[in-house]
Amino acid sequence: MTQPDITSIASCAMDLADTARRLARSHFRQVTAYDRKADDSPVTVADRAIEAALRDILRQRFPEHAILGEEEGLSGDSRNLWALDPIDGTKSFMTGFPLFGSLIAFTRDRLPTLGVIEIPATGERWSAYSGRTFFTQDGQEQQAAVSLCQTLETARVYTTSPDCFSAQDLTRYNTLSRKAAVRRYGGDCYIYGLLASGFCDLVVEASLQPYDYLALVPVIQNAGGIITDWQGQALGLHSTGKVVAAATPALHERALAILNA
Repeated sequence: MTQPDITSIASCAMDLADTARRLARSHFRQVTAYDRKADDSPVTVADRAIEAALRDILRQRFPEHAILGEEEGLSGDSRNLWALDPIDGTKSFMTGFPLFGSLIAFTRDRLPTLGVIEIPATGERWSAYSGRTFFTQDGQEQQAAVSLCQTLETARVYTTSPDCFSAQDLTRYNTLSRKAAVRRYGGDCYIYGLLASGFCDLVVEASLQPYDYLALVPVIQNAGGIITDWQGQALGLHSTGKVVAAATPALHERALAILNA
């Protein structure tokens, strides 16, 4: 079977991101009710509606492709797989905080080749494919690039929440982050966009699922950064969910050394 080229994949991904933006905006600050999933995490009608709409588009465009989504799980079996997180940051979304996002990844033979971070409330988008990462807002597009930060002592460090870490890993993270120039919490996928654009230098997280991190891999790598698990291994479908993303190899190596001390 002929494989779709990256141009058609990217075109579809942008349509998916546009759909996610439209639907998320229509529900944002209108939806406060939520249910609890089996893992006790919250889910809203918006999460489900967005994923359903994205799956419909993919079934029409690429019916032979597999889809992994946060709300509906895995469907299909193919070397071509899409990973969807309709609302990354549901707690932010349901409390009116605008820095939630939608994540879209395309993988071929388990390798992430395209990633999109869509921030519906602000109209910002990071899209990565064909070796480059682009940032777009208000119709303006520019190529994204990470900072040149080499040292932890001058770094701006982010994580979404201390709650993502085990007690032992939180101690390790605190040891690392307290050496940094700036340490901040919050942001979910948004902070990886900030890293890709040079506004922060290091992100450390845990407890992520493949639909949380697969889209981030091309965004960070194509902007010149490094993103791995805590052992320095490439991220894939079966990674542990512990993520380190850094602007430079030196900063990445320093972070790994502290996290594994």
